[in-house]
Amino acid sequence: MNKINYQRELDKLIAEFEKEGRVPSLLLHSCCGPCSSYCIEYLSQYFNITVFYYNPNIYPDEEYYHRVKEQQRFISQFPTKHKVSFIEGDFDTDRFYEIAKGLENEPEKGARCHKCYDLRLRRTAEVALEKGFDFFTTTLTISPMKDSQILNEIGLAIADELGVKWLPSDFKKREGYKRSTELSREYNMYRQDYCGCVYSYRDRQQQKAHEMED
Repeated sequence: MNKINYQRELDKLIAEFEKEGRVPSLLLHSCCGPCSSYCIEYLSQYFNITVFYYNPNIYPDEEYYHRVKEQQRFISQFPTKHKVSFIEGDFDTDRFYEIAKGLENEPEKGARCHKCYDLRLRRTAEVALEKGFDFFTTTLTISPMKDSQILNEIGLAIADELGVKWLPSDFKKREGYKRSTELSREYNMYRQDYCGCVYSYRDRQQQKAHEMED
C-alpha cells in the first residue's frame, strides 16, 4: 500500500487558506512542550491555535505536572504571528489503564500505543466539536518513534465519526524534529527520555540497566 504524504496534504490546505485570506482555528493536541515547539512555530503562521494538553497516560503524577508546566511556560514565552491559547484536559488516568488492559507487554508502536492515540485524539475531537474549532490535530507526528500513517488514519476515522475536521500532518518532514530539539535547547526545556506511560518508563529503565551492564 502506498503511503500518503500528509505534509503535502497539509501544504494544499494551507495554500487554500492563504488564497482565501482565512486564519482557521485549530485545537492542537500536545504530548509535551518540546514536541509542540516546532508545531507551534510552524502552524501559528496560518492558524489561531489552542494547545490542548490531554495525556492521561503520563506516569508518575509528578512527571505529568512537570510536563504541563513546561508546556505552559513555552507558550507564554514563544512569540507567534497568530494567537496561541492553552487548555488542560482531565488527568483521568483510569481511562488510560482501562484501554491498556491486557496490552501491558506490547512493544512501543504496538496495539497499546494505537489505543492510546485513539483515546487522546478522540477526546481532542470531542473538545474541538464542543468549542467549535475548525480543525483538530496532534503534535505526535513529529516523533521519530510514532507512525504518522497510523496517527493520521486514526484522526481521520474519528473526524468522520464525530463530524469535525482533522488537519493532516507529518511534522517530522522538513526536519521538524530537528527544529524541535533546537527550540528545546534555546528555551531550556525539559526533555523526557521516555514516551510517558508506566510501560514505556519500565522499558526505558530496563534499557538503561542493559546499557550499564554492557
